Amino acid sequence: MEVERSTKKDDDLNSTATTRDGSTEEEVSVERIFEASHEVPPPWQNQLTIRALIVSFILSILFTFVVMKLNLTTGIVPSLNISAGLLGFFFVKTWTKILNKAGILKQPFTRQENTVIQTCVVASSGIAFSGGFGSYLFGMSDVVAKQSAEANTAMNIKNPHLGWMIGFLFIVSFLGLFSVVPLRKVMIIDFKLTYPSGTATAHLINSFHTPQGAKLAKKQVRALGKFFSFSFLWGFFQWFFTSGDNCGFANFPTFGLKAYKNKFYFDFSATYVGVGMICPYLINISLLVGSILSWGVMWPLIDAQKGKWYSAELATSSLHGLQGYRVFIGIAMILGDGLYNFVKVLGSTIFGLYKQFKNREVLPVNDRSSPNAVTISYDDKRRTELFLKDRIPSWAAVTGYVVMAIISIITVPHIFTQLKWYHILTMYIIAPVLAFCNAYGCGLTDWSLASTYGKLAIFTIGAWAGAANGGVLAGLAACGVMMNIVSTASDLMQDFKTGYMTLASPRSMFLSQAIGTAMGCVISPCVFWLFYKAFDDFGKTGTAYPAPYALVYRNMSILGVEGFSALPKHCLMLCYIFFAAAVIVNGIRDGVGSKWARFIPLPMAMAIPFYIGGYFTIDMCVGSLILFIWRKLNKPKADAYSSAVASGLICGEGIWTLPSSILALAGVKPPICMKFLSGSTNVKVDSFLNPS
Repeated sequence: MEVERSTKKDDDLNSTATTRDGSTEEEVSVERIFEASHEVPPPWQNQLTIRALIVSFILSILFTFVVMKLNLTTGIVPSLNISAGLLGFFFVKTWTKILNKAGILKQPFTRQENTVIQTCVVASSGIAFSGGFGSYLFGMSDVVAKQSAEANTAMNIKNPHLGWMIGFLFIVSFLGLFSVVPLRKVMIIDFKLTYPSGTATAHLINSFHTPQGAKLAKKQVRALGKFFSFSFLWGFFQWFFTSGDNCGFANFPTFGLKAYKNKFYFDFSATYVGVGMICPYLINISLLVGSILSWGVMWPLIDAQKGKWYSAELATSSLHGLQGYRVFIGIAMILGDGLYNFVKVLGSTIFGLYKQFKNREVLPVNDRSSPNAVTISYDDKRRTELFLKDRIPSWAAVTGYVVMAIISIITVPHIFTQLKWYHILTMYIIAPVLAFCNAYGCGLTDWSLASTYGKLAIFTIGAWAGAANGGVLAGLAACGVMMNIVSTASDLMQDFKTGYMTLASPRSMFLSQAIGTAMGCVISPCVFWLFYKAFDDFGKTGTAYPAPYALVYRNMSILGVEGFSALPKHCLMLCYIFFAAAVIVNGIRDGVGSKWARFIPLPMAMAIPFYIGGYFTIDMCVGSLILFIWRKLNKPKADAYSSAVASGLICGEGIWTLPSSILALAGVKPPICMKFLSGSTNVKVDSFLNPS
């Protein structure tokens, strides 16, 4: 699940304001500010500089480690656009400052180049999420298959290998780029879609390159650096106490051993405290409510039925026992929430398109003399002019899509023999329509439904392939194909919106997205491979990197292929109840309006701790509490620096995973095991160690 937080827009960047009598008066224009400073947007070739690509590559590695760690622990990945834009500004600004002092600076650092870096980094690190390393791709492995009692035959297993993972991602990740390129003018200029994340990122980058914004950015980078160092050193310190299983601060029984047994404790993770500061309060409270409902109420009650509802002899990891209830009830809530939002966004898309074409609500870019011409601001005129200047030919996009589709149809069945050419052809015929729907819906709501489209592919292609023909693996592979296309399409359109508002060329945006995607297709598998080889217990429940969504996605595929026979007693009835509850709660949230909806938990967020546990929700709520108190004490300072502080906490501990993985590969183990025992257990241990 990808959780995004909208960024507050600076008031001084609005080009018009509405007066009390309803009229609009011209405020300070962003583009007039830059024109006054004699800024001339460079040609698209000069926006895509060597230094920008070098900085993008370095930051891509940094953010890929961060996203990979989040993916493999809980699956909650916040938006890192602000961090990417801020660090890109810092690195290149420092670079140009040094060259300027040496008297060899050839090209100043522009906001267009900053946008290219941000686009490239987010595209690259995004592959760590859409590539399925914590979900569908790793769900194919025997490590995950052994945790599931069903469909664990050789036909439904494919273990990770660097070669085929890189090849697969290169084949499927570029189709989404070509699928929506011809529609960029329609989406950005004609339909005037807001793309909230892209717009917020553009405001941020624009502000960096004003004199006042540059001073604030330097202070934000300094704050990020301080908390990055603290988080990295804290991760290093904790490592010394993790010599064995369940050792260290990450297993501190904060609320007692009984609560610890039910996955309810504070694990001292700087990463998730930072994530909690970025995610909205409602997300964090929803996670906490979900963890209390599941691990505090439901699972103890179902555990009391051991021997009646399921065999008491089953292993704790068996899906025919308590683990089955945890996984499948969570899946039911995720599917219920996903289906509701799919119908909602699809309905909004269809209604929006109907309204656009009925009222002809488009900017008459090519017909200024029309009597119905819409009055647009100077900023929009300037941005539209440059956005239409460097066109990407539609024939090139269509040709690229067809060529990549043909290559994919030929090669993917050789990687996954269970997935046939006609399965892939069917998906590629449908994919452009779904990519458009996802990109349009994202422009309206800022909500990407890429994982929902992936789940649809799991059920449809898996059932089509059939259980006898490796349908479980076929469904997971189909999820990868579909998810990469629709995810990349919406990401590209967000970047076009950012480029539109920073006067970056569409060509440089497209190429930076393509280069970032290519980087991600190599960097992400390599980072995953490092985790996979470094930790012997990688992917197993209860370990440091359990990859919880890998088992969830695999069991979705099993459910789609084999039906409900895999469910334990009464589990199907409970799944129906929670599926319906997710739909009803979402309906109530939309029905009562935004004023009251902020007090109603989100079903999707509530479902996440059902299987994982509640420990990380405590961390995230601590992050929310820190931000809440900070805002009460000094709101302007909190709003200015909270994102930088949170990013430092996330990135520092995230980067610590690189040296810790290298130490594990080298066979270097921590020297101390800090473990917590009950008083009675401690007496037994003492008597065993000191029999006298």
